[in-house]
Amino acid sequence: MQTPRQIWPGRPYPLGAAYDGSGTNFALFSEVAEKVELALIADDGSEQLIALTEVDDFVWHGYLPGVGPGQRYGYRVHGPYQPEQGHRCNPAKLVLDPYAKAVDGQPDTDPALFGYRFDRPEERNTADSLGHTMLSVVVDTFFDWGDDAAPDRPYHETVIYEAHVRGLTRTHPALPEEIRGTYAGLGHPAVIEHLTSLGVTAVELMPVHQFTQDGFLKERGLSNYWGYSTIGFFAPHNGYSSTGTGGRQVAEFKSMVKALHAAGIEVILDVVFNHTAEGSELGPTLCFRGIDNAAYYRLVDGDPAHYYDTTGTGNSLLMRHPAVLQLIMDSLRYWVTEMHVDGFRFDLAATLARQFHEVDRLSAFFDLVQQDPVISRVKLIAEPWDLGEGGYQVGNFPPLWTEWNGRFRDTVRDFWRGEEATLPEFASRLTGSSDLYQHDRRRPLASINFVTAHDGFTLRDLVSYNGKHNDANGEGGRDGESDNRSWNCGAEGDTDDPAVLALRARQQRNLLTTLLLSQGVPMIAHGDECGRTQRGNNNAYCQDNELSWVDWSFDAAQRELLDFTRGLVRLRRDHPVLRRRRFFKGAGSRDGLGDLTWFRPDGNPMQDSNWDWDEARAVAVFLNGEAISEPGPTGERIVDDSFLVLLNGHYEPLEFCLPDPRYGTVWTVAVDTAGPADGGDETELKAGGRVLLEARSTLVLIRPPLGSS
Repeated sequence: MQTPRQIWPGRPYPLGAAYDGSGTNFALFSEVAEKVELALIADDGSEQLIALTEVDDFVWHGYLPGVGPGQRYGYRVHGPYQPEQGHRCNPAKLVLDPYAKAVDGQPDTDPALFGYRFDRPEERNTADSLGHTMLSVVVDTFFDWGDDAAPDRPYHETVIYEAHVRGLTRTHPALPEEIRGTYAGLGHPAVIEHLTSLGVTAVELMPVHQFTQDGFLKERGLSNYWGYSTIGFFAPHNGYSSTGTGGRQVAEFKSMVKALHAAGIEVILDVVFNHTAEGSELGPTLCFRGIDNAAYYRLVDGDPAHYYDTTGTGNSLLMRHPAVLQLIMDSLRYWVTEMHVDGFRFDLAATLARQFHEVDRLSAFFDLVQQDPVISRVKLIAEPWDLGEGGYQVGNFPPLWTEWNGRFRDTVRDFWRGEEATLPEFASRLTGSSDLYQHDRRRPLASINFVTAHDGFTLRDLVSYNGKHNDANGEGGRDGESDNRSWNCGAEGDTDDPAVLALRARQQRNLLTTLLLSQGVPMIAHGDECGRTQRGNNNAYCQDNELSWVDWSFDAAQRELLDFTRGLVRLRRDHPVLRRRRFFKGAGSRDGLGDLTWFRPDGNPMQDSNWDWDEARAVAVFLNGEAISEPGPTGERIVDDSFLVLLNGHYEPLEFCLPDPRYGTVWTVAVDTAGPADGGDETELKAGGRVLLEARSTLVLIRPPLGSS
């Protein structure tokens, strides 16, 4: 028989389990609860139940002397089980602490996890879920950060690298086997050296909040690889820990952040606050559902037994409830102040804006972020869409936010695969998407530009497949996007045809060049710099295997692409005219050059009528390095080299005539996507001269400021 523990009243704040060196304070919000029991779980799996009798503002709390780091625990919440009224309390289900800083284990597929009986769904299931569910863990938040400091990169100096902790590191040959696929692996010098040599300034990590493994995937021998199934908004996912799941994963994550910061690399987290892993009313009871279902989840008006779902996952968090808003804001502050991360990318962010059915850009969540002294100072990136009505909101987020620019992705893909009538929009995407962001005084840096991301084809597959090949997912090809705007360059998938392979390599270089020379903030998907393939699978969410992992055994073509990408990133870094903070104003007067001028292939400036030609697939643009309107850090005038970018999206070679000497008398080649893989060849081209561009290729020319030696 376990000895009864002494319990003190404790405090209602902070929520969660707070260790102070002598004991731990436990605090849990539930407005609907009638009784709350704290369950302390011993190493043998047995539990000791302790009633929390103190309640303030619907927060149940108590302090346990002598309880410290490593203690596993959960809650049993007594209250109404009335699904028809939106209540699903069930003390037979041991539930996670929503504020748990670490989580031990994963749920299995036992029927005991579900709040209802499979044979009689209208009845409450009284089977105990202990032994089948996850457990919260008390942690010691102390960590020696030393002289760690946030790199604090301004957006115009930022190059983002979207990465998966496990996928990026799982096969890296320089990593010890025991840390491959973990936080420690991502923080290893070998991986950091790759990132720094590439020139990226921030890693945007796919979900690292604690997530669950879906039962239906387990049954097919698959797993939730991407991690968009969050259950713990404060806990680093325990599956990426090399040091165990008893709380040590917190220190391992911090060590990774510290190592990346020391290399000047920021850490941005892809966060999923729009839904949880509990799914629809048919899902398991793991946490929020059993604590206060009607407070945490958005239920169907007039039918609260069902969930209102704008995410396609079965549920949506109730963003207008104070407890939910507090949970999200507390989580964001925790990751900034305690874990030292530098920003967030919000998955399906339009859902966060929904107070009722519509998307409201001035919803309570955005008001809270705007005034918060911690969160408002880090990078905030929205995925500006969800699956609900009116959910596509590219260009409509508040000024503090940047956005994944899906219009950039679609337009750039269309231009390079040869679609008609793409040139006007392509020009807008290349120059920062002023049509999307300038109307409310936002800047080009509001646009996070990308051609590929985790969701969809890799860059190599984008130019190698016309259709998705998702058979490995076991869904009969029904999953994944069907409108990929891809082109296989003449053969589907693997081929030995040298002409097809050469065109694919050139197309990858075209897409990367467009991405890295466009105004805005570029984002590279991990492995695209070295030709990673998923063999045509455009929805590898369940593929935790070689199909999704970065294969570090590069062949010659992959090494060439890596070197080419490094050169592009260096070019962008070294030239402020390629990463302006303000939109271009356009062509100048008769006597002076503007900051930007568009040219036809014949060397004459583009006229309005030229943009309207559906079959126009080639253009040149002059970027004036001597007409940068924004000042430098100390107010100085910024003067840079000037660029002439020639783009031939046509399926045949095309001759370009360089513009008159006012724009530059002599140009040298900086990038040629149809030329040597190592970039510029120092070939000199003169004003008025002619140059033949290979079909589907880009030529970037550079000259020093006029009057310079």
